[in-house]
Amino acid sequence: PGSRWQRRERARARERAELGFGSAPHSFVFPRGRPGSGVRSLVRDLRRVLEPYTARNLQVRRSNSLRDLVAVAGPLGVSQFLVLSKSQTGINLKIFRLPGGPTLTFKVLQYSLVRDVVSALRRHRMHEQQFRHPPLLVLGNFGTPQIHVKLTAGMFQGMFPALNVHRVNLNSIRRCVLVSYDADSQLLEFRHYSIKVVPVGLSRGLRKLLQEKFPDLSRADDVSELLTGGVALSESEAEPDGTQNVLELPQNCAGRGNAVTQQSAVRLTEIGPRLTLQLVKVEEGLGQGNVLYHGLAPKGEEELRELLARKEQRLQLRAERRRKQEQDLERKRQQRLRHRERSLAGMGRAGPSADGDSGAEDPGTPGAGEAEPSDEDEAEYYRQELGEEPDAGEGWGGSRGVQVTLGGIKVNLGFPGGFRGNKGEFGVFR
Repeated sequence: PGSRWQRRERARARERAELGFGSAPHSFVFPRGRPGSGVRSLVRDLRRVLEPYTARNLQVRRSNSLRDLVAVAGPLGVSQFLVLSKSQTGINLKIFRLPGGPTLTFKVLQYSLVRDVVSALRRHRMHEQQFRHPPLLVLGNFGTPQIHVKLTAGMFQGMFPALNVHRVNLNSIRRCVLVSYDADSQLLEFRHYSIKVVPVGLSRGLRKLLQEKFPDLSRADDVSELLTGGVALSESEAEPDGTQNVLELPQNCAGRGNAVTQQSAVRLTEIGPRLTLQLVKVEEGLGQGNVLYHGLAPKGEEELRELLARKEQRLQLRAERRRKQEQDLERKRQQRLRHRERSLAGMGRAGPSADGDSGAEDPGTPGAGEAEPSDEDEAEYYRQELGEEPDAGEGWGGSRGVQVTLGGIKVNLGFPGGFRGNKGEFGVFR
């Protein structure tokens, strides 16, 4: 329903939303090993922080390897992996940058879940609409020239979409993620806040009237008592506002009294989780490359050169083995091809026979240029062996006698003194 212009504008808005969703960095947050209930709760809270550009209901089995997850992440446009694991010494957090690294390993020294932070607040502001838009990332004290500090800042920046300060809609900024670095202790503090914008320059009673929830006036005789201070208000509303959080709004914001060019105060309420991290090491690739930085065991120049030399030697050995395997595979393939060609050539020379036989040589048949023995040859052999003339009734000179085939060899049994086949003399029996 609606006019043609409204339908066209809605279609354009959906197209812009899909384009922005596809270009934004996406992430997977999942545990590995035997995490325990505390780590699982922390995984859910971190997924809540990274919404909407993360997989809220991602399920990873123990049988799923990192290679499987990388293969799945490619078509989905996932650029970050946040992996939590539990060891005997504590909880570790690994941040993988896809597809080629690097990998940052942190040790979680302290953490507080969302339920712990919210339970400590007297009044919290956390609702579902806050998680429809990504949070605003604020980095503190990352201006040091150290390479690993700059790399850490870049990894956190890659988790959230970039904002154009000239075109951003202030109503879409409902949350804030603060990551601060302490150069002395070399620790990182991770905080998650809810953002609220309230007008300033108004009395507390007037601010109460401008709020969505109307104050309780059951003890007041007139509404003017609210403005003159006759009605006692909650002490939690007495939040100090100063130059550090008061600004002039460049556009209208959600909330009564937050108009353009008006003075408003930005207030932050922590909604959790809370993390204290220590950078352990920085690796090339996806957790299997060269260690670029190690916070617990820093290495000198000589050790780094030795590590690089050993790695280069391993890479050369691996390349040599791969080359040898490829040569062996090619040699075996050529052997199979030559054997196949010889087999086909032999089958072509033999050709099909008239009676359907395969043309294979029968070991019982005489070879080329070899004639089958005649009766005269057998009679002459009889004379030489026995010294007398053979009897014509025994098959000489007429019938060739009885022929049998033993193992494919034809044998004449025409005389009592022995037997002879077409392959030579087999014996004489008396």
